[in-house]
Amino acid sequence: MLEELSKRLRGAIDKLRGAAYVDEKALKAVIKEIQKGLILSDVNINLVINLSKRIEERVKREKVPPGITLKDYVIGVIYEELVNIMGGTPPKININIKKPYVIMLVGIEGSGKTTSAGKLAYYFKNMGYKVGVFSTDTYRPAGREQLKQIANKIDVDFFDADEKNSIALARKGLKHFDARVDVLIIDTAGRHKEEKGLLKEMQELANVIKPDLTLLVLDATIGQQAYNQAKAFHENAPVGGIFLTKLDGTARGGGALSAAAATGAKIYFIGVGENIEDIEAYDAASFVGRLLGIGDIKGILRKIEEMKLSEERIKKLKQMAKGKFTLIDMIEQFESVSKMGGLYKILSMIPGLGANIPKEAVKELEFKVKRWRAIINSMTDEEKLNPDIIKKTRLIRIARGSGARESEVRELIRQYKLLRKTLKSGKGRKLMKMLQKGQFRGI
Repeated sequence: MLEELSKRLRGAIDKLRGAAYVDEKALKAVIKEIQKGLILSDVNINLVINLSKRIEERVKREKVPPGITLKDYVIGVIYEELVNIMGGTPPKININIKKPYVIMLVGIEGSGKTTSAGKLAYYFKNMGYKVGVFSTDTYRPAGREQLKQIANKIDVDFFDADEKNSIALARKGLKHFDARVDVLIIDTAGRHKEEKGLLKEMQELANVIKPDLTLLVLDATIGQQAYNQAKAFHENAPVGGIFLTKLDGTARGGGALSAAAATGAKIYFIGVGENIEDIEAYDAASFVGRLLGIGDIKGILRKIEEMKLSEERIKKLKQMAKGKFTLIDMIEQFESVSKMGGLYKILSMIPGLGANIPKEAVKELEFKVKRWRAIINSMTDEEKLNPDIIKKTRLIRIARGSGARESEVRELIRQYKLLRKTLKSGKGRKLMKMLQKGQFRGI
């Protein structure tokens, strides 16, 4: 799958890992290798240039979290930016929003729409949904017969009628299935962007069918031509997403990525073989991971994210040390430090508990933190930000909503006010010194 791109990307990562140290020269050499691989895979040149700039700017601008090597951080940046141009966050299909959920396939002749319709039917049937399929292609009766054979093979409902008009055929198909299936997949006639009449007919079809998702089926072997095809289709029937076919046997799949950028559409599915089961829900992160061939890439990214979170938590604790925090901030910090065994240090700052807290008291406070979370969740946003407004009627409502006693609500508010008052005093400066010495590092 995109062997040349994978080879060059892996080579770039190996070169980075083998460098004595990462300076500007080493970074540019790595980026150059990535550029070559993407361009040879027919990725749009503007996308490649923008990707290169973002990688270079991020590496120069961003602070490397403690505990992470610069090499690993650069690998993480490269990975994230590649994921962005190859689709970003995986798209989600909410099948359960209505019945049936209608998916319409569009594309040029020979792109593999009919086979893709069958693969989709197989995919959703395996997920436990009842599936129906039909075709509005009145120009190619053999295509409708092909879809019928596929439907029979995988045992899903198929509809056809002796109808020469595609719009009328679409109406009959919709009426036939109505709410009898969970997912309805509709194949359409192949079009070319130059065929104005057919594009207009497709627009009319979209108005009649009102699909929940329109998938543009793109043949990965067409390379950068995909840009113009996707643009033409998008202008006539907004493309919700892309189904990329024949990705297993081509080095030009990058052209489809350019198409995704042109239409603003996401890649939902990829065809990775000729058999009906050769379909994958597309996940850019997994796809890039395979291209890079780095088994531990997710571990690297997870470690980077954990260190970033630690920095954020320390920042919040510093704000707390100055007495600047809300009920939400307080409970989040209690919960996070409790997971790491650091609740003792925070609780020792609360008036009345003293410097030496028995283990039983810590366990009791950990239980209270859970109760406090439920209480806070029952508050309005205004009350969470300014608990001073919580008087008798509000307090009763919060207690009832959280299943707590009124005395527990009062205790939470009292502890919050005492902690805020104490942290504004000398105890706050003590906590600041602890933070500066790194005693909360890793929280």
